[in-house]
Amino acid sequence: AFILGIIALSLSFLGGYGGMVSLAQMTVAGIAGYSLAILGVSSNMSISLGWPWWVAVLVSIGIATLCATVIGWLSVRTEGIYTIMITLAVGMAFYYLVLQNYSLFNGFQGLRNLHPPAILGVELKEPMPFYYLALVCAILCYFLVKWTVDTPFGLALRGVKNNPRRMVALGFNRVAHRVAAYALAGFIASTGGILLVWFNGLIAPGLVGMTWLINILIIAVMGGMGHPIGAFCGALLFVLLKIFAIDFMPSERFNLLIGMIFILIVLLSSDGLIGIYQKIRQKLFFYYTKGV
Repeated sequence: AFILGIIALSLSFLGGYGGMVSLAQMTVAGIAGYSLAILGVSSNMSISLGWPWWVAVLVSIGIATLCATVIGWLSVRTEGIYTIMITLAVGMAFYYLVLQNYSLFNGFQGLRNLHPPAILGVELKEPMPFYYLALVCAILCYFLVKWTVDTPFGLALRGVKNNPRRMVALGFNRVAHRVAAYALAGFIASTGGILLVWFNGLIAPGLVGMTWLINILIIAVMGGMGHPIGAFCGALLFVLLKIFAIDFMPSERFNLLIGMIFILIVLLSSDGLIGIYQKIRQKLFFYYTKGV
């Protein structure tokens, strides 16, 4: 839930504060994962270069952030459905690239035996240390977004979202702010991508396919696009449903269940779970004050 929340947080930042809905955030996470597998150590050493883990992690995040910047540069000049279609096209292009390329990405089998390192004698691949690693990364990414939206850059980005013509008239570069937002979102998504690879122990085309491109959007919208904490609420709900839904319905019906819940949440509140929580809190406060 922390890992999916981090990746969905990158989309919530773009959509909630920049007005840009990108379906390529899981693609960026996948680029970081594949870069780590190629630069570091994996099951296929004829492909992997065997770099030290910390070098491989830093370079992988850098590569994924650069790719996110290029994706942003391609898509920020469009609006609405056209932005969604461009980022979807990029995501599907990357999916078929890794699926059909065996010399670099090992095709549909992907690359395996990707585990977090041991630091100061602590094996991060063990459940409890990895839990705290994911928790710390989630907290840092959350506060990074919270801090960014209150900086002059964040305020200008929100201004570009709400009234781009006025911001351009005031001398702000609309394209530059949006591309920079894609770069920051790419950094966050690539962090989640590294953790996702370590958690699964592998990176394969299935993790960057259409299903997961859409799932990240569903998680972000269910939680509430305009709230950084909403990404983690949506991810927690998604993971809990995925774990426990199999107890009362066939696993192949999971998409039907998540789709129905998604529609229900959107009908109840355009601001996702956070919006529903705020409505309930306001009503309880109203009844409480009325009773007093």
